[in-house]
Amino acid sequence: MGSGDTTARAPGRVREFFSFPNPVNEVSARLVAAGVVVMCILAIALDLRWLTVVIAYGFVARVLTGPTLSPLGQLVTRVITPRLGIAERPVAGPPKRFAQGIGVVFSVTALVLTAVGLWTAAAVVLALLACAAFLESALGLCLGCRAFALLMRAGVVPEEVCERCNNIWASPAATA
Repeated sequence: MGSGDTTARAPGRVREFFSFPNPVNEVSARLVAAGVVVMCILAIALDLRWLTVVIAYGFVARVLTGPTLSPLGQLVTRVITPRLGIAERPVAGPPKRFAQGIGVVFSVTALVLTAVGLWTAAAVVLALLACAAFLESALGLCLGCRAFALLMRAGVVPEEVCERCNNIWASPAATA
């Protein structure tokens, strides 16, 4: 194999690196959400403004690479979830990625507000983020996933994404 072979595979590796799992283990997703709740509460209650950087980074990392570049995602998927002994509960990845994208909007907004000295406003945004993450972690109610479903019904999300979400558990024979 020459160096040309490595170069030819590089775009595929980059695309694979910047991918999101599909399906996603619901158990891990809920544990990550619990971690977000804890970080948001700590940031607000203990006035840990620097923690908004960590929270925002985590959401951006998870949107771009799933758990790959997210310290919280790595902790949950490699350490916590395997030790729980709970069976995987696969759910569609695209709605979860969309929900993480909404988390990016909230967490980056909190980060910018913190950076410009508007900590009270940032704390409100973090509290809203914590509420949504709590619903996900404690009740399995993913508000971002619900919004994604509404966008699919409205025709905003392309049909092939909808088909992918509906068919990820289909047997190979059923999709052939």
